[in-house]
Amino acid sequence: MSELDALREQVFRVQVDLEHDLEGLSDPEALEAFRVEFLSRKGRLAQLFKVIGTLTPAERSEAGQLLNALKERAAASFSARRGVLDAAALAARTATERADLTLPGPCHRLGHLHLLTQVRQEIESIFLRLGFDVASGPEVETEYYNFEALNIPASHPARDEWDSFYLDDGRLLRAHTSPVQVRVMEKTPPPVRIVCPGRCYRRDSQDATHSPVFHQIELLWVEEGLTLANLKYVIELFVREFFGEGYDMRLSGDFFPFTEPSVQVHMRPRGQTKWLELGGAGMVNPAVLTGVGYDPERVTGFAFGFGLERMAMLRHRIEDIRTFLANDLRFITQF
Repeated sequence: MSELDALREQVFRVQVDLEHDLEGLSDPEALEAFRVEFLSRKGRLAQLFKVIGTLTPAERSEAGQLLNALKERAAASFSARRGVLDAAALAARTATERADLTLPGPCHRLGHLHLLTQVRQEIESIFLRLGFDVASGPEVETEYYNFEALNIPASHPARDEWDSFYLDDGRLLRAHTSPVQVRVMEKTPPPVRIVCPGRCYRRDSQDATHSPVFHQIELLWVEEGLTLANLKYVIELFVREFFGEGYDMRLSGDFFPFTEPSVQVHMRPRGQTKWLELGGAGMVNPAVLTGVGYDPERVTGFAFGFGLERMAMLRHRIEDIRTFLANDLRFITQF
């Protein structure tokens, strides 16, 4: 018997074994064992292909056709059997696993704005209705805009009150949003009506009423003929709009380098005796107006600044400023 005849006989035996074994495959594990035995790199078909190298050139062509035909039949039979087993597994699964498509999907609770954001947007809305614009500026400032342009030179004792965070390049994190007012006035001729909300930074120790990171909203109105009476009217209007009826307000003398005269704003629920501090205010210092190119003989202005945390604490009776940054859902979801 020639080597080619011997190969034909081996191909016939493999074909018989292959068809016999396929009939008995009933699970994925047995199917994988079949693939390893017949179709893997070390399987029976791969061993038969090694015989081609021992044949004469004239026999190799017939042997190659014979083995390739066997390999194609084996692969096709394997795929067909795998399809049958997959279909049977899917049918068994769908018979036991049923989905009720009429049931509602999972409910994902929607988030909402933080209380400080709500307060900021409400205050902005009040002043937008009064004809003011909302202005913003950089949180990293120069000493000029944070101090000098606001009539606070390096030797001024009031500068010690803003113990600032300085950066390596000489700039600093702004201690208030007043630099925004200066930047707007430098680019805008009177009249100027703006509110400036934003984040501020000071070296305050963290406690119930202080934080090194806090939020302010400041107002600036510069125009001909403005007086302290206009300032008082605007603040009274704002307090009534934000806190509602039933509050008294007063102004008491104070000192700020960038306003002259300067006042402190207090409020209290009507019928109570304790006054609560809202923030500082006053007429814009003529030195500040001159520094931005305005003529203080022709225009005057007033400004005030309130802390957003302070406003929220007074309105909602929150006693600790640290609550705003605690990321406690029990607090956040109340508002």
